[in-house]
Amino acid sequence: MPRRHIRVTGAPEAPLRAALAALRTELGVPASFPPAVLAEAERAAAAPALPAYDATDIPFVTVDPPTSTDLDQALHLSRQGTGYRVRYAIADVAAFVVPGGPLDAEAHRRVNTLYFPDGKVSLHPPALGEGAASLLPDGPRPAALWTVDLDADGRTLAVDVRRALVRSRAKLDYARVQRQIDDGTAEEPLALLRTVGQLRQALEADRGGISLDVPEQEITERDHTYELSFRAPLPAEGWNAQLSLLTGMAAADLMLGYGTGVLRTLPATPDGAVGRLRRTAHALHIDWPHHVSYAQLIRSLDPHPPRHAAFLQECTTLLRGAGYTVFRDGVLPEITTHAAVAAPYTHCTAPLRRLADRYATELCLAAVAGTDPPPWVLAALDTLPGEMADGGRRAGAVERACVDAVEAALLKDRIGEVFDGCVVDLDERRPTVGTVQLESPAVVGRIETVPEDSTPLPLGERLRVRLTQADPATAKVGFAPA
Repeated sequence: MPRRHIRVTGAPEAPLRAALAALRTELGVPASFPPAVLAEAERAAAAPALPAYDATDIPFVTVDPPTSTDLDQALHLSRQGTGYRVRYAIADVAAFVVPGGPLDAEAHRRVNTLYFPDGKVSLHPPALGEGAASLLPDGPRPAALWTVDLDADGRTLAVDVRRALVRSRAKLDYARVQRQIDDGTAEEPLALLRTVGQLRQALEADRGGISLDVPEQEITERDHTYELSFRAPLPAEGWNAQLSLLTGMAAADLMLGYGTGVLRTLPATPDGAVGRLRRTAHALHIDWPHHVSYAQLIRSLDPHPPRHAAFLQECTTLLRGAGYTVFRDGVLPEITTHAAVAAPYTHCTAPLRRLADRYATELCLAAVAGTDPPPWVLAALDTLPGEMADGGRRAGAVERACVDAVEAALLKDRIGEVFDGCVVDLDERRPTVGTVQLESPAVVGRIETVPEDSTPLPLGERLRVRLTQADPATAKVGFAPA
């Protein structure tokens, strides 16, 4: 089943809370930080290594979901001649974490932040990740300040990155930013987010890159009950994502020129996988002419209709196989590109939530300064891809299990009820088994015909289905044709 994004607003009731607690135990998720790690975090928060360069005069803002407090990026956009200047400040985790110390060791154990519907298990203690290192608008912060100059078409002209002291002026959320841009009240640095974002999206299309606007499963509380729905991303989220992609591409180019680095790579999609998607598109009644590329089709879809949303979820299967590729001493790897980005790319814009970004940032700073990489970076480089792969598998297991647990908890009292749905996937060897997406609530679950019925499920067709299983204890949801 495709991976899905999910978040919860409101406090879960007992069955869901119990299921999530059991899930944490089953997956071995750390319940808390060791005392030595917390103590070092408090000391580091009180006395970070501050950079000499002061950029606090630049009126940065952050743009994130409204409840986020681990703010990795702050932005400021301006016109530069006939083009544009993108300033992107990234939280400087290395200003707080001593290599080889308790904080560093714990970060390597956790690898990335894990997101549960009722909270998160952070990469760094709150004193840093949601406090002193986060780019909150309550004072100056150390950052890696990227400056990328673009021409009138959004193409990169020049790149610089240096350590700097920055200060965010405002913590904005996507809905507010979208409203201000749409109604024309946004000041120019924010209004340019649409201009630059759309230019970068056009360039992405030209090079054959793909950004999937996959709907997010969202649970909301209402009168002590819970509802599940799909939420399509706002355009502002896509524009902001283009700034992160721009920075990741610039970072990859710097490291490739430097001769030492860590890339995020994805091999080209096998023809068989695209062929399977074509069959899925046909089944979902999505027109895919043979002269239209996969990337072009994706950009033509609207994530709101259920059929398009289901196809976009299926498209995430083509992104599996991404990994981290390390190279050094000028010996470049066989694969240097990320197939979905259609260019060399790296992760460097979320160091509060992802371990590898701290290392990529240090290598980029060294590349621009023309200095040798820090010894602690080189010492950790070879084992980093394996650590990140393990962390990615754990995050994927958490995401899948959380979705299952939430769906089971929400449907536990509705066994036997009939729902309208659409069959969005079939088991290639057992066409009586597949995946159904309900119209309401926004549940995606396993469907199987009764043993005595060998009729294949109607892929891509509307189907009335009966809920046969919803067990929060096992996080299982099942349906059968009604």
